[in-house]
Amino acid sequence: MTLTELVPTLRRSHPIALPSGLWPASATPTDDGDVQLGGVPATEVAARFGTPAQVLDLSEVRRRVGLLRRALPEAEIAFAGKALLCKGLLKALAAEGLSLDVCSAGEIAVARAAGFPAERIILHGNAKTPEDLKAALTYGVGRIVLDSPEEAAQLAGLVTHAQQVLLRVTPGVDARTHKAITTGTEGQKFGVALADAEDAIGAILTQPRLHLVGLHCHIGSQVSGVDAYEESARRMVRLVARVRARYGLTLTQLDLGGGFAIPYTENDEEF
Repeated sequence: MTLTELVPTLRRSHPIALPSGLWPASATPTDDGDVQLGGVPATEVAARFGTPAQVLDLSEVRRRVGLLRRALPEAEIAFAGKALLCKGLLKALAAEGLSLDVCSAGEIAVARAAGFPAERIILHGNAKTPEDLKAALTYGVGRIVLDSPEEAAQLAGLVTHAQQVLLRVTPGVDARTHKAITTGTEGQKFGVALADAEDAIGAILTQPRLHLVGLHCHIGSQVSGVDAYEESARRMVRLVARVRARYGLTLTQLDLGGGFAIPYTENDEEF
């Protein structure tokens, strides 16, 4: 028996503190020391599923989607499948009209099982296998992000129809996050360097079945400010202008990646 069971008033005199950045908006402490998530007591979840248990509040997902849409009303919002991939969540995201980033044949299989619209799926990844590419083509994903001219040639050998693609470019921008999760500086394993991008685009344009529609970049994870995104956008837009001048091609899509910081502790910054 616990102390709060022996002295029930202790529960009410010491309410649970729930830091807002770490809990969904629906999280509510109760007088008996429990916490409700979306109206469901945590003890009920524990009794049914055991512990530890992962709980996802779809109302919080929808709230955050709304925040992004209000901040970026003209942007396409894509969920990174690597964050959490399960059919229930994907069905909810599809209903919200989001797009989906995947990076493997396995993730494509989950998306397919959930009925996620293929045209709103984007295949990423810097080490795609032939099986990954074939799975994407079989399901008919909307776009494939190419990591190199070599990957473009590999994909061109597999496609039987026109396929929209983007090229991942390393913008040379330091997001000032942890070095292990920095992806926008020179010398990264991801994408092509900014200085090499125009020639890489030229190589892609020699493949008649690959329809280059835009550029992609990603500067890192746990990025808490907008400065690095702004600089990346400037560099990518200048590249778009150079591509138009050199090849007469107008790229219509610019994917600036994600990486928005989220708090893991009370002292962490949030984007």
